[in-house]
Amino acid sequence: MARRTLPLAALTAAAALTLTACGGSGEPDDIKGAGGSASAEPSERPEGSDKGRPSFTMPKSFKLEFRDWRSDDPSEQAILDDGREQLRAGYAAIGEGDPDADYFAFYNTKVGLSGGKEWIKSYSDKNVTVIGELPVYDAKAALVGKGDNLASLTYCTDESKAYTENRGTGKKVGNPEGTEPTVQYVTTLRKSEEGVWQTDSVKSERGAC
Repeated sequence: MARRTLPLAALTAAAALTLTACGGSGEPDDIKGAGGSASAEPSERPEGSDKGRPSFTMPKSFKLEFRDWRSDDPSEQAILDDGREQLRAGYAAIGEGDPDADYFAFYNTKVGLSGGKEWIKSYSDKNVTVIGELPVYDAKAALVGKGDNLASLTYCTDESKAYTENRGTGKKVGNPEGTEPTVQYVTTLRKSEEGVWQTDSVKSERGAC
């Protein structure tokens, strides 16, 4: 279920589109948990921290669990917050079958946006959605260079309990037996004029966690 990896010039969201974008080749991947405590949900953020951010609804059948998604550094926490919402927005768009969802575009730019749309479309074209649960953990955020408008965010996912489900038949598919369930993502983000950290590119590597 990993998102594939499109070159820096493309998003890697489906480590082969199997959830490496859940659903590559039409088959999703599984997910398995990793240690760590779950981070606060967006509703638990400090008041006003999400001002101007779009609202969206995650699929009821799919749970993203962000573990230890915190930093004592306010600059790093801002990167983590928008990076989390970018991922949530992507799965919300998959749930709605809408690659052109405005809320997804809000958190992405350039290659990140075009690659992300391809990732979402890989599900909608096959008439599948995501179900199960996907732990997201081992997040590391940092500013890049001398300025304050470029950042990196790396994290891991465990697809042991994540699947795709055909909307028409209800058929559930997980990763092929023997597939490594963990996927590492390396993303770059750029701060917009409005102060939003937008994902510019995503690369993924299965088994790198």
